Amino acid sequence: MILTNIDSVPGKQIVQHFGLVQGSTIRAKHFGRDFAAGLKNIVGGELKGYTELLQESRTEATNRMIAQARELGANAIINVRFTTSSVAQGASEILAYGTAVRVE
Repeated sequence: MILTNIDSVPGKQIVQHFGLVQGSTIRAKHFGRDFAAGLKNIVGGELKGYTELLQESRTEATNRMIAQARELGANAIINVRFTTSSVAQGASEILAYGTAVRVE
């Protein structure tokens, strides 16, 4: 599956358009990560636990988007974007979305 954040695939022609596809996941904070993040706020630095959590979430959302596109018969997703929103105290949704197409 080709993924791109632009509206075409360089060197390829879009021959079929399937429409919007998306994948999402909702993740909650882990107490251990939250505690470690609180300590990092005091001394500063990267919150590695949260960095890992968000990376895992983006990967899961992307894989779900790809699965939806494959079910439609697409071999590429263009205009890929990510967004995050809070859905509850300590829980966030990561959404990946784009336009499923077939290219040749």
